[in-house]
Amino acid sequence: MFPERFSNLPAYAFPRLRALLDHHQPGGDVVHMTIGEPKHAFPAWVTDVISEHSYGFNKYPPNDGAPELLEAISGWLGRRYGVDFQPDRLMTLNGTREGLYNAAMALCPETKNGEKPVVLTPNPFYQVYAVAAIAAGAEPVFVNAVKENGFLPNYSALDEDVLKRTAIAYICSPANPQGAVASRAYWQTLLGLAEKYDFRVFADECYSEIYRSTPPVGALEVAVEMGIDPERVLVFHSLSKRSNLPGLRSGFVAGGPECMRRIRQLRAYSGAPLPLPLQMAAAKVWADETHVEENRRLYAEKFAIADEVLGDVSGYSSPEGGFFLWLPVEDGEAAALKLWQETGVRVLPGAYLSRDTDTGNPGKNYIRVALVAPKTEVRSALLTLRDCLYG
Repeated sequence: MFPERFSNLPAYAFPRLRALLDHHQPGGDVVHMTIGEPKHAFPAWVTDVISEHSYGFNKYPPNDGAPELLEAISGWLGRRYGVDFQPDRLMTLNGTREGLYNAAMALCPETKNGEKPVVLTPNPFYQVYAVAAIAAGAEPVFVNAVKENGFLPNYSALDEDVLKRTAIAYICSPANPQGAVASRAYWQTLLGLAEKYDFRVFADECYSEIYRSTPPVGALEVAVEMGIDPERVLVFHSLSKRSNLPGLRSGFVAGGPECMRRIRQLRAYSGAPLPLPLQMAAAKVWADETHVEENRRLYAEKFAIADEVLGDVSGYSSPEGGFFLWLPVEDGEAAALKLWQETGVRVLPGAYLSRDTDTGNPGKNYIRVALVAPKTEVRSALLTLRDCLYG
């Protein structure tokens, strides 16, 4: 006896990629540009802080976050977004994927206006959004984020019957995979829509500190400016991309007091808190911006390389943020296979990050390329890619 609600999930992106490529020989030295795993150095003092607080491994860690870490996050939100978010409006996470999933469990109602609730997700999307919707008993609705609408979903264009059933809308800015950044006007429109139709916005802002020139506007700062109901918006952040610490598993969620109460209540039963020495390290990392500025500088160099190498490719769009390229091709799977067989460069077909809809699969004609390798390797790989796919 097994549940059926997950039975129609497609294989996850990376098992699909292995099935596509791994029974073929690479055409050259292997270069991995598939997974968004940061490769820049994290602050050298992180391990010293962990060692200094290693006695904490002998204790059960605070489930909602150590006071030092919550204070550091609160301070960062104030400096970054100009919002006064006290520690009681925050909760630490064991990576933001946990929070993006469990917030839906805690906050999605069983019905909305007497019908099955809807969870809106951009398409392409971070796959946990859809699984969270299904697990919460909601219907995921995939809204294509295509070039014509700036690679961000236009939720305002949805039929009113869908919006009346909407309980949650996920949005990622800067977007994974396209690197599009939600403007202040975009946030104002989305939050206004949420107020009108009474749904919550889950703002996945994990790439917020990797940008070209202007810091992306955040959902919280716009919500405060607009006087939006504090229970309307939750934001999710992480040290994985900001500080090159995906293995530290340190993220947080911030939201209205009632939302946070319900999320904490669920996490008391089902959560896996971060070990105390790692929380102490995370507190110091959130308080430091020097390493973040250096990280951003390194990505800016790679953005510049991408613009130089691929700028004359038809349909190329230079991303505003994040560290992916979303490159147009005739067919994403065919392009990824060709690139692997002829060069050894490994990229991800865009269709593996998106779903089929009535208007097509918005990832089918794209590949995602992660700019996480050293810049000399990035330049060489992008030149190889350009000659293979666009020569």
